[in-house]
Amino acid sequence: MKTNPNTNTCVVRAIQERDLDALMTMATQVGGGMTTLKPDLAMLTERVDIACASFAGQIAPEHRDYLFVMEDTSTGRLVGVCAIKGAVGLDEPFYNYRIGTLVHSSSELKIFSRMDTLYLSNDLTGSAELCSLFLHPDYRTGSNGKLLSKSRFLFIAQFPHLFPPRLIAEMRGFQRADGTSPFWDHLGQHFFKMDFDRADELSSLGKKSFIAELMPRHPLYVAYLPPAAQEVIGMVHVDTAPARRLLEQEGLHYEGYVDIFDAGPVLQARISGLRALRESTLAIVDAAAPSEFASIDPVILVANTTLHDFRVIAAQSGTAQDRIALSEQDRQMLACAPGDPVRTMSLNSHRK
Repeated sequence: MKTNPNTNTCVVRAIQERDLDALMTMATQVGGGMTTLKPDLAMLTERVDIACASFAGQIAPEHRDYLFVMEDTSTGRLVGVCAIKGAVGLDEPFYNYRIGTLVHSSSELKIFSRMDTLYLSNDLTGSAELCSLFLHPDYRTGSNGKLLSKSRFLFIAQFPHLFPPRLIAEMRGFQRADGTSPFWDHLGQHFFKMDFDRADELSSLGKKSFIAELMPRHPLYVAYLPPAAQEVIGMVHVDTAPARRLLEQEGLHYEGYVDIFDAGPVLQARISGLRALRESTLAIVDAAAPSEFASIDPVILVANTTLHDFRVIAAQSGTAQDRIALSEQDRQMLACAPGDPVRTMSLNSHRK
């Protein structure tokens, strides 16, 4: 019998009300720069309530906030979190800078110049958003990171009718070792008259009217910024680089939109073009053990098809046509039984 020496005991599942305290603990470990996961008990309580109602189908799809947690089933410990917002910018403004170009020319002097500019934009309003990704440092090994991040794509592939055509992900922007942002120091600081952490906190609490009130509406010339600020436009925080690579493997890409505070890139994709929509398939759980199948697959992602108790694992399984054999432990983690449908996808993209 073949065995997998790296059998994963972690499952990504829909959050439940009992997970609030553990979520609060994780939020205290995230650090600055993630506005969607702040250690604010009132805000997290409301978010968990909305998430539970979202998985129960009790609110309109565009107002849903699907919050997932990663649980180590061997200990019951919650070690990760991630989310998908049904749509952004419908209840409160959603701002980004769009990098544009202005051309200046003089035929008489034979001078032609192209200048990069920053436009304050609401272009991405109405998009679904991947957000709130955090994995405890102790679990940043093996396939855990990929499982946590990519589980959301299987959810979208299973329920594409719940989402708008476009998906985005705001990446945490570059910060110095002391947590300060060169982009904020040389741009935002001049208009907001507050430090980066304070502006970040206000934004996380939904108090975003100050952005429109204080930011200039006319284009800002990138060339006017000091080199230290120009260089970090579109750059990610060192801890965010692996997350960006995973999202790009799944079909997201950078199209010139950046965060207004730290200039982190905003990745986006058409949901219809995601790898999970193209490559994931449905299979029926077989009663046989994986070792009884002629073919033992490498580690794949497997999700159940239940909205209210959605679950995803990384598993080594046996497959034959439209059937899949899972170990008893894997079936328990997925809360499924022989005869149930599951959605599967290879763990790794073959894109180069």
